[in-house]
Amino acid sequence: MNFLEKLAIKLSLTKAEIYLVTTLLGFLMLGVVLQNIRSVEQTDVLIKRAETTRYRDAEVDSLIRIATIEQETVKDDVLQEVETEEKNQTLEKKPRRVTSGKKIFTGTISFNKASNLQLQKIPGIGPVIAGRLITFRTAKGGKVEQFQDFLEVKGISTKKLEVLKKYFTLE
Repeated sequence: MNFLEKLAIKLSLTKAEIYLVTTLLGFLMLGVVLQNIRSVEQTDVLIKRAETTRYRDAEVDSLIRIATIEQETVKDDVLQEVETEEKNQTLEKKPRRVTSGKKIFTGTISFNKASNLQLQKIPGIGPVIAGRLITFRTAKGGKVEQFQDFLEVKGISTKKLEVLKKYFTLE
């Protein structure tokens, strides 16, 4: 007697019934395996969607941070312009002294905190270069750590970089 006949006697089933039950169990197992494969695929798709959304959110966050930094620099520029206008108005009320030439800037400025007007006080930096420098600083996350990075700004050459090193601090 073989294994199948012994099993048929113990379970009180015929050989046909055992074949049928075995086939049904096989199909059941196959269905479970296929269902698990589909759920794994769906999980992968959901994970990819979540990562894409997270990266988009990080991108939006960085854009908001850049806009906030620019807004702060605009506020500083406006405040300095108001102060400059007030000083000019008080100077107009007083009799003018005759001075020769342009006022030469002495000292240093922290580049990472300087406003547009402060940058324009440095010899060789006009409104256009000052705007480019502020845009460059904003693109770097509000902090420039090396003087060599200034060479990426349009209009800054190695010669002008040497001049900037005299007036800037990178703190």
